[in-house]
Amino acid sequence: MKQLSSNSETTTPAVDVVREQMLEAIKGSLGDALIDSHIKPGDDLWIRVRTDSWRTSVQKLRDVHSFDYFGFLSAIDWMPSPYGRGEDDPTEPAPERDMTIRSGYAGGDTRMQVFIRIVNSTTHFGLTVKVDVADSSPSVESLITIFAGANWHERETHEMFGIDFVGHNDLRNMYLPVDFEGHPLRKDFPLLARMVKPWPGIVDVEPLPGGDEPELAAQDSKGGDA
Repeated sequence: MKQLSSNSETTTPAVDVVREQMLEAIKGSLGDALIDSHIKPGDDLWIRVRTDSWRTSVQKLRDVHSFDYFGFLSAIDWMPSPYGRGEDDPTEPAPERDMTIRSGYAGGDTRMQVFIRIVNSTTHFGLTVKVDVADSSPSVESLITIFAGANWHERETHEMFGIDFVGHNDLRNMYLPVDFEGHPLRKDFPLLARMVKPWPGIVDVEPLPGGDEPELAAQDSKGGDA
């Protein structure tokens, strides 16, 4: 009988011809504005462009390569939180934390990045475009004259991450009071509620299917009713 598979066999990486060709075409039009890229075969394509070429790169992707559908724009702070995870119990000693910044697909040279999701509405292939923003004064050009739908996405990103979008003339807060200090989605923004009280999922007791009720389980753990 022929063995169908073996743990010792090596798997040949899949090749995504369409995205490979798409990436080569993008490299040709963006030139040195393209810093890095990553293809996940059969799934997606990521590229990272120079900060000073952010707007012009997105413009070319729309006009030259027909990525004409705007999905969303946001940011990510790759710095691990100095306060740990929300699930950590503040009554316990703080665990040792790995503060290494890892920037995900297509890499990165800064702590925070802005990214946009755009799609070719004819082929239905999508593309995620990333750009580094400076750690000291994070800013990047606005895309609202290319994609009008980026308007409130840039406002939200400015409000939550403190990233300035040069050329956007209405970066008002949408959720927080105008005098609110700080940017809640930055990893170094302290969630005070979690620093003084454990995450509810740690202390809440839920009965297992077919198990005892929480009150009975608690009594059993204490040796019965007093």
